[in-house]
Amino acid sequence: MSSEFKWSDEYSVGVEEIDVQHKKLFDLLEKLRTAIHEKHGSAACVEILEELVSYTKVHFTLEESLMRLAHYENFEAHQQRHRDLVAEVEQMYQKIQSGGASISFELLHFLRNWLTKHILNEDMAYAKHFAATGFVQGQSVPAPAMAAAEASVPGKRKWWKFW
Repeated sequence: MSSEFKWSDEYSVGVEEIDVQHKKLFDLLEKLRTAIHEKHGSAACVEILEELVSYTKVHFTLEESLMRLAHYENFEAHQQRHRDLVAEVEQMYQKIQSGGASISFELLHFLRNWLTKHILNEDMAYAKHFAATGFVQGQSVPAPAMAAAEASVPGKRKWWKFW
């Protein structure tokens, strides 16, 4: 079976650190899809889902820090969409943990649709703002903005460099 969760350049927001994180999210979805398809068992799937949820929260923290620093006008709405996804996935996770649901291709479909639509619509909007205001020079986040983003995640300094 071919990869269903594959990064392509159409998802690039033009910010290297965020693109790297988005690629990692696609990789984690593919890892979960493979585990389900190859019947690795529910414990393995739960472990991957936990990693996906944890990494998504860290990713959202960086995005939100950068949006705040760039004075992105739709910051609050974007942040709320992040909160809504986290709440929805945590609710699904609780159902899985309690035996009320299983990790399935339907869950993967939901996550993939959310990720791709979110990147192509919501994230591209802040990317345009970053480019228009000169917040991002070239493909990387300016050093002062990166330092502020790092500081916003206690105990997780430069975590995105290791994923």
